[in-house]
Amino acid sequence: MYFAALLARTEDGWEASDTELDDVEALSDLTDLARDASVDEDTVLVYIEQEDAWFGVVRVDGEEDPRIYVSDAAAAARSSYGEILLTDELLGREPGAEDEIAALEELVGLEDDEADDPEFGHGDDGATARRAVEADDDPDAVPAGPIGDASILADLGLSEQALLTLRTDALAEIADALGADEVLESVR
Repeated sequence: MYFAALLARTEDGWEASDTELDDVEALSDLTDLARDASVDEDTVLVYIEQEDAWFGVVRVDGEEDPRIYVSDAAAAARSSYGEILLTDELLGREPGAEDEIAALEELVGLEDDEADDPEFGHGDDGATARRAVEADDDPDAVPAGPIGDASILADLGLSEQALLTLRTDALAEIADALGADEVLESVR
């Protein structure tokens, strides 16, 4: 079970709203959702959690690139919403690496007669491509534990150290540090 909320900073404090992520397929969709909730291009936080397994915070300040923090990247990688937050940049991967992996996986599925063709695998029945896919398909490719900008909320009252120690009920702790606990309760 997921819970997602938007916290938008206004002149008068924070406004909170729960949000549906059904139409969100990429980080750009999530960023657009946050910008739509923004008042005068002020800070908007998108909070996503999955039943105490992991949580993520995306911070959008006006037209700046979003800043992201995920409490447990390995747990988030097993989640469709977590995958949205785990961008190539955040994971330190080359953009498009997934496309290369898909191309290698396609080579692994070649018919034997195609694999003998020099154009398709140099006669090794796709073994080289298979080894490359297996090497890139390493479960350690997504680190366990926190990833991203741990100082994402530091200027708003939650230090990097405090954020790194949050595990369960993180949203309540974050809202308390921001002074937004009452508005958050209205949407929870």
